[in-house]
Parts: sequence; structure tokens; C-alpha cells
Amino acid sequence: MDATIRLEETWKAVLAPEFRHSYMADLKRFLMDEKEQGRQIFPRGSEYFRALDLTPLDRVRVVILGQDPYHGDGQAHGLCFSVRPGMRIPPSLVNIYKELRDDLGIAPARHGFLESWAGQGVLLLNAVLTVERGRAASHQGRGWERFTDAVVRAINEREQPVVFMLWGSYAQRKAAFVDRSRHLVLTAAHPSPLSAHSGFFGCRHFSKANAFLQSKGFEPIDWQLPEDPPLAVER
Repeated sequence: MDATIRLEETWKAVLAPEFRHSYMADLKRFLMDEKEQGRQIFPRGSEYFRALDLTPLDRVRVVILGQDPYHGDGQAHGLCFSVRPGMRIPPSLVNIYKELRDDLGIAPARHGFLESWAGQGVLLLNAVLTVERGRAASHQGRGWERFTDAVVRAINEREQPVVFMLWGSYAQRKAAFVDRSRHLVLTAAHPSPLSAHSGFFGCRHFSKANAFLQSKGFEPIDWQLPEDPPLAVER
């Protein structure tokens, strides 16, 4: 069965056992049933594991946890907080850009495509990896949370220190078991317009993450996004 799993090899090595659990079979049946009933699922199937494919386990330096994919047309492509090129920048990401500007002096990008972060070792992981079009949180409780818990555990068990940037109570609960004696755990309010003024603005997580990485002998993250993202996302 392992040979049929389409997943980046370093992740496949530690996550293959998850695919042998009944919850993953149940999740697969659920997604197939949803599609057979004509429901549109975001992101497309080839991008369910896009965050893992772009950020191999042995290259993870920073983890940012989200909750669900965007449920609007053309938005989700497998990375939390990120949208495809050409899409309107979501409000939470607008606030992330504001904090980046205040923290590191980085001018807000004109797009919301974050794959350049992922390519540097920033794992942009949603707790739930699929959603039905137009129905936020519609795939919660179907098994994805257990799978992504295994992802977080695999990172936590590595000897190499990693920065966890946990925004909001949901992310903080999901990563509550992370070993803070080895990893840096940064917590703040969620960047949503409803909560950003309650502790996200001014958290300075981006500079703190880079200072920690450099203190451990690693290269800092270049948080400056390319001025122009690709015109299309090829898969």
C-alpha cells in the first residue's frame, strides 16, 4: 500500500503508517462520496498534501498552523493563509503583511501567494486539508486532524530545533504537546480582523523566529515575497 501513497519521500517515511489506519480509509471514502454527489472539494486532489510536498520534513525550520482551506473559488492551493496568484488577499493575510511591515520593515506584497516561504522551510499547514466549496469547516472531524497531529508529532520528535508560530487558540491547542525545551513556541492572537488587535499586532514573531534560527546556526527566513508570483500554478 505504501507505494500508492503520493507524498514527498521524507514525509512518506514517517507518515505511511497513518494510511494503514481505518480513519484514513474512512476519510478517503468520505471524500469520494462527496465528489460522487457532485460536491466541489477545495483544494484539488493533487494539492491536498502540497504543504508537505513543498517543505520536506528534513527542511522544516518554521511551522505556521492554520485551520481549514479557503472555501471560495480559486483560492485554496494547499498552504494555510496562502491564495493562488491573482486572487484577492484575504483579510488575515493582510494583517500578517502589516505585522511583517511593522516587525521587519517589509512592504506588503501585492499578492497572497506564499510558496516562496514554503520553499525555505516554512511549513504552512492547515489542520484540515480539504473543504467543500462555499461551506467553511465542512470537513472538520472527518480524520484530517488526526493526520496533521501526526505531522506535528513528527516535527516535534526531530532533534533539530524548529520555530512554531501559533496564532489563535485552535493552533495553540493543536501544538500544545510540542517540546519547548528544544523548539521555540511563539503564541499570539489570530491575525483575523476580529482578533488581530488583541495581541497579533506587535507580536514580532518574524524577527523572533529569525533570531532563534540564527542563534542555532541556521539561515534566517527571507520573509520578503517575490514582487510578482507565477502567472499560473502548474501541477
